[in-house]
Amino acid sequence: MRRSFWLMALPIALLATAAGVVWGLGDQTARPITEVNVQVLGPQRLGPLPPVIAPPGNPPSSDKIRLGKELYFDPRLSADGTVSCATCHDPALGWSDKGPTSKGIRGQFGGRRAPPVSNAAYSPLQFWDGRSPSLEDQAKGPIQNPIEMGNSHQAMIQTVSAIDAYKEEFKAVFGEGPITVDQVAEAIAAFERTVVTTDSRFDRFARGDHNALTAQEKQGLEIFNGKAHCTSCHWGPYFSDGRFHNLGVPNQDPKNPDVGRYAITKDPLDMGAFKTPTVRDAARRAPYLHDGSEKTLESLIDFYDRGGGKDPNLDPLMVPLGLSKHEKAALVAFIKALDSLNPEVADVKPVTPRGLAR
Repeated sequence: MRRSFWLMALPIALLATAAGVVWGLGDQTARPITEVNVQVLGPQRLGPLPPVIAPPGNPPSSDKIRLGKELYFDPRLSADGTVSCATCHDPALGWSDKGPTSKGIRGQFGGRRAPPVSNAAYSPLQFWDGRSPSLEDQAKGPIQNPIEMGNSHQAMIQTVSAIDAYKEEFKAVFGEGPITVDQVAEAIAAFERTVVTTDSRFDRFARGDHNALTAQEKQGLEIFNGKAHCTSCHWGPYFSDGRFHNLGVPNQDPKNPDVGRYAITKDPLDMGAFKTPTVRDAARRAPYLHDGSEKTLESLIDFYDRGGGKDPNLDPLMVPLGLSKHEKAALVAFIKALDSLNPEVADVKPVTPRGLAR
């Protein structure tokens, strides 16, 4: 499937310039986005995110979201009370962490970087290898991961159930009965579905404010859609295809390589493939790639410009790009224009220890 997709996408990309989709740096007046081929390679155009759709089994409410936020920032869900969801998915760090890979209980480091929580509601599968089918299911995993929160579900529930304020809050949201792991996960997922970047300068541009992007950023948008082939994987309002690709990222431990999606599917075509992350807010969460091996946006773009790394299962979409220094700078400028401006995402205030349930 990936190879046939590439064969269809390449001619379209090569025709982009002939179709008149490239803005010059001197062009200060952008055409309406509906009149511009703003999405060359992927099947969905870039644009503002649609409303989040919650699953029927977990309808949101203000009380549930409030409870979920409290749990998200509560380190008492971990075995020793030191690690919360926000430890690795920090709002101040683009809803990820400092990396390169994430630090869990007792100072242990995992082999992968924390993927962002922001806009995860739009991803059909969770985790870098897609092993989880929902935010609710994902929320349960780190609690009992020995490297992350190092707890058991049973012990976590005992801790939460012993806190009087939590007992009242869970009762108000879920009714009478014992607190369950599913309820904890549903509350956290309900909060995470509010973490969406509905406003960036790109979104304002897409909604018709033609002055929201600078001339350089407009050129970067065209490069993103055309010469740089970014939208072969980073397409649609979510800026991700939700699929899995092998980019040729060198294994940090050749004796114990990270096989990525292959561990889940056992499909040889998935060997070394990892989920496409969203580009939204990417400038806020360096370093990059699943192992944090590229430290800056500039080095990440250089990696793609080289056609990725060397791997026998390298995705055929990974080809040398031949970007100029000027084009790379425009691409970086556009990616920075995807930073969220809505305060509930960009400036969310963590729940401090004093504000947690007692």
